[in-house]
Amino acid sequence: MTDGSREALHTAYLFPGQGSQAVGMGKALAEAFPVARAVFEEVDQALSEKLSATMWEGPAETLTLTANAQPALMAVSLAALRVLEAEAGLDLAREATFVAGHSLGEYSALAAAGALTITDAARLLRIRGRAMQEAVPVGEGAMAALLGLDYDQAVAVAAEAAQGEVCEAANDNAPGQVVVSGTRAAVERACAIAKEKGAMKAMLLPVSAPFHCRLMEPAAEAMEVALAGATVMTPRVPVIANVRATPVTDPAEIVRLLVEQVTGTVRWRESVIYMAGAGITRAVEVGAGKVLCGLVKRIDKSIAATNVGTPEEVAAFVAARNPASAA
Repeated sequence: MTDGSREALHTAYLFPGQGSQAVGMGKALAEAFPVARAVFEEVDQALSEKLSATMWEGPAETLTLTANAQPALMAVSLAALRVLEAEAGLDLAREATFVAGHSLGEYSALAAAGALTITDAARLLRIRGRAMQEAVPVGEGAMAALLGLDYDQAVAVAAEAAQGEVCEAANDNAPGQVVVSGTRAAVERACAIAKEKGAMKAMLLPVSAPFHCRLMEPAAEAMEVALAGATVMTPRVPVIANVRATPVTDPAEIVRLLVEQVTGTVRWRESVIYMAGAGITRAVEVGAGKVLCGLVKRIDKSIAATNVGTPEEVAAFVAARNPASAA
């Protein structure tokens, strides 16, 4: 093994969630690498539409639709992963300690680890995206980022703001960065209360539905049906489950936690803390953007975080693994 491979034994591979999408994502990978192009073609075929055209040409508002953004982000992550396997000789089963993904990224992580096929992941995410969008009429729900409060403080703010409505902690992203979700009026109250409690900032997010709260129960029911008809295999690498922040490998448990994840809190901060405690010293974010790298650095500065989602980043990854060949 190279030095890079030895280091990989303490590496986690991470997969981004909604919000990392951008028109043009994945296009350069598809143009440069046939294995990436094949992933986008597989996703297009699975959905019986040219999602890749929307990804590369827009318009942005169409790509941002939850039913499109979710399978699109998975496609970019898996395309980038296939390129790393082909160009860098990456073998997740041999080299990765864990895989993890943020919200929809958990499906990308499962596909990367071989628990789901790319086709099934695309179809499930299309169903998930539509079900989450349709669970609450547009305008009735909201999400807000509370910056400068810890998780327990944010939970208390959400409880105080609920007043008989729904307001819950949806994403525990990093120290001082918690997202709450629920009915619009309750979330607006949470923003005001958070500022009174010392939050540096409390702002509504530009999202189309209140994800990861109990208003998503209709979507959870839809996913329970969809997942019952999908084949979920034992992953080659343990997957850190969002709602538990610990590894899972049993297919039945994976399914149960994916259903729970629709209404449950994304425990990303705790997931990274768990991985650090288990010896992870390096994290590689695979796919669009650098959001998870930023969160990892805020949670535990001892973890070296890098991202791979473009041909240039692939080249840097290959060079870092094989410094002799790059010289």
